[in-house]
Amino acid sequence: MTPGIWTHLGQRSRVWPGRNWPLGATWSPESTNFAVYSPNATECWVCVFDEDDFETRYQLTERSLGIWHGALPDLAPGTRYGFRVDGPWAPAEGLRFNPHKLLLDPYALATSGTIRPEPPLFGYQMADPTKADEQDSAPYTARSVVVDPSFDWEGDVPMRRRWRDTVVYELHVKGFTKLHDRVPEEQRGTYAGLGSPAVVEYLRDLGVTAVELLPVHQFFSEPALLDRGTVNYWGYNTISYFSPDAGYSSSGDRGQQVHEFKQMVKSLHAAGIEVILDVVYNHTAEGGALGPTISFRGLDDRGFYKRVKPSVDPATGAQTFDDTYWDVTGCGNTVDSNDPLALRLILDSLRYWVTEMHVDGFRFDLMSALTRTGYDIDMNCRLLIAIGQDPVLRHVKLIAEPWDASMDGYLVGRMPPPWVEWNDQYRDVIRDFWRDHASGNSTVATRLAGSSDLYADDGRSAYNSINFVTAHDGFTARDLVTYEHKHNEANGEDNRDGTDNNRSWNMGHEGETDDDALLAVRRRQTANIMATLCLSNGVPMITAGDERGRTQRGNNNAYCQDNEISWVDWSVDDAWLDVYEITKTALRLRREHPALRQRHWFEGRPTIRGGPKDLAWLHPSGREMTDADWHDPELRTVGMFVSGAPLRAPGKHGEQQVDKSFVLWFNANWLPVPISLPENDWVQTGEVVLSTDFRLPIGTHVKAGDRIALGRRTVVVLREVLSAESGQGDDPELRG
Repeated sequence: MTPGIWTHLGQRSRVWPGRNWPLGATWSPESTNFAVYSPNATECWVCVFDEDDFETRYQLTERSLGIWHGALPDLAPGTRYGFRVDGPWAPAEGLRFNPHKLLLDPYALATSGTIRPEPPLFGYQMADPTKADEQDSAPYTARSVVVDPSFDWEGDVPMRRRWRDTVVYELHVKGFTKLHDRVPEEQRGTYAGLGSPAVVEYLRDLGVTAVELLPVHQFFSEPALLDRGTVNYWGYNTISYFSPDAGYSSSGDRGQQVHEFKQMVKSLHAAGIEVILDVVYNHTAEGGALGPTISFRGLDDRGFYKRVKPSVDPATGAQTFDDTYWDVTGCGNTVDSNDPLALRLILDSLRYWVTEMHVDGFRFDLMSALTRTGYDIDMNCRLLIAIGQDPVLRHVKLIAEPWDASMDGYLVGRMPPPWVEWNDQYRDVIRDFWRDHASGNSTVATRLAGSSDLYADDGRSAYNSINFVTAHDGFTARDLVTYEHKHNEANGEDNRDGTDNNRSWNMGHEGETDDDALLAVRRRQTANIMATLCLSNGVPMITAGDERGRTQRGNNNAYCQDNEISWVDWSVDDAWLDVYEITKTALRLRREHPALRQRHWFEGRPTIRGGPKDLAWLHPSGREMTDADWHDPELRTVGMFVSGAPLRAPGKHGEQQVDKSFVLWFNANWLPVPISLPENDWVQTGEVVLSTDFRLPIGTHVKAGDRIALGRRTVVVLREVLSAESGQGDDPELRG
């Protein structure tokens, strides 16, 4: 591609040649360089908008390696722009070029305005691109924004906290602070609100070390949601992978959202809290074949999105292209991570958020969809290899949601290093245990000890398991003990959406109650769940508000509920503060005691000659569990002895690490269970340091050989008391 022919000497081009890298809009005081990939286009324009939304088009005449580029002088940060491209209109061949359609820059650092697709001729993919006047009359105000990326980080550097020291807290930027009375009103529901002192202090006081933010890349709601008066609240409908969503900005959408996001990260880092982003690279907001053309479809539809397998002529063996989107995400399209430029965009986006926005890691939505070479799962696919070899990305936290919408996409236990995984098997087993549906205690013990069946065989550790009992998708912890059935009527889908496999138990009454006795049991069950999660081997992930009894009123798929159903209620009137205290205590114990977060697998043998086993499973009678015990359907109590004297792993400088030993009792029985504390040569005295049993309060002292009554459906944690600390005595009335 050449610029054309000069008309006279001394002429100056209003578009400078610029360069084909980096992609996107790169601002400097002298000029802004624009570069966009559209290999099959025949013409390309960058369109600049003034404050009255008047559009000025500048044709980009330079093209190299499929990238159109040019530079415009004297553009100010905050300037809005977009691209128009022309080329073949051949949908059957995967080519959908339409110069009447303004396209967002895939590499834009900020996005301003909204997208509201209307019925077919107003924003949906058109069969006839000549309908320009009708299409441009749509209420479509989304524009990319030129950004000055400068920011004073004041020495902020990555913390790179070890996984075994990490506690993840999944939250929604808006929903977490929208109702927070200690956040300035104008900052509620925004990045600034999340970085405010009251919120940061709450997270730190609870014991959180990392927040995992539901999607904050710029996203737009699906037309079907807008048509029924709702929105995509969760944000799993991305369109701009470099832009922080402007809807969470309190300061503006002309680049201010970038500065505000950075300030939020800086504030959280100052408190020792890492920031992990939930990222959605597997599909985009352009949806299926009738979805809106916003960006990628108008630039490189055939390259960016996967198509179904081509048909084959049985006579000749020739393959025929089929334009039907291959949808393994359940969202209408699947990004082809095997395409070189799609792969480049994903990697560039990840590096940008690490290097420029200082985030500490990523949770990949529907990761299985991105691991496919062609149509099959491939653990040696380009994306996994590229991330594993990248000098920046291989050192950040990488979390996979290891499944997609297909039957063959379930990859729990199969992701390669350095990936860790959401462990839904932990979720299911722990839910079943506390609702008295566990089929024996063997699998329960395996999950408590780190899921070695999933991760030990290929050299990984227990910290490859992200343990969770709830997440944004499904019931809250309170709703797990309040509802047995979903109540999603507010979503407008006749309660058909959301899973029916809740593994929940309402304890005999569906919904909220004024019965104090029933409410007390529900609160204790929730405390049991939270304590189990926080004290299991692996990385605990807490869903925002679970620690204080947040409810979604039985909605287990609140993806379109941008209201009080989803927002965290910060009032004390209905807060389950007893659950909060148990959660906080469990996290403090985990933080203070390396015995409760060891980096090596338990081996069931001593760590020192003549010492106790590093892990022993205890029967309520005081002996170790036998093979028969593990398959006893009547046994609903698990005792877990963890030795701290010494730990198997040495310290940072090779020193032997010594901690106190613990016994953790988990009783899911509907009756109290008599417990015999085993006679042994190593631990003689202990104290209760966490309890959901009011008859065994914190501070209660016990001795080896004692019998205690473990209340029904309770968790009790005993910590070793060394001889020098003893002398407080114990309460004989608590013995059996």
